[in-house]
Amino acid sequence: MTYTVTDSPYGPLTLVADADGALCGLYMAGQRHRPPEETFGLRDDGLSCFAAAEEELSAYFAGELTRFTLQLALKGTPFQRSVWEQLTRIPYGETRTYGQLADALGSPRASRAVGLANGRNPVGIVVPCHRVIGASGDLTGYGGGLDRKRRLLDLERGAALFAS
Repeated sequence: MTYTVTDSPYGPLTLVADADGALCGLYMAGQRHRPPEETFGLRDDGLSCFAAAEEELSAYFAGELTRFTLQLALKGTPFQRSVWEQLTRIPYGETRTYGQLADALGSPRASRAVGLANGRNPVGIVVPCHRVIGASGDLTGYGGGLDRKRRLLDLERGAALFAS
């Protein structure tokens, strides 16, 4: 594995790629469940996969990209991977509750497990765990902090309104 650190409007982002160049990690500074940096491998700022990720992230932060096309290598349990797949289906600028995700997985009583899997998402922003909210509509738990979650949702809502 290799990694690089790139700047963003939300602070530095650590991008991690596997041996095939697929993105397997995107972590914010101070993020909950962030693995230790020594597990990211060697730093390499010149990989083409990082250039592609930086380009797509830049376009996303500018409100110009609504769906990422990066090659991903998500490592987790089968249940976690199924939750992360559901996250990629939440449309840009929209939100879903943990319960709605559990329903979509065919496990309506699994909203707590969905929340735990959501919190372990290794590729935040690209796999949009920030689009998941509490049943009451409140912003709840986000590994990158609720302020960042609010800002990401505001970014998407603003860009979606501007585009319509």
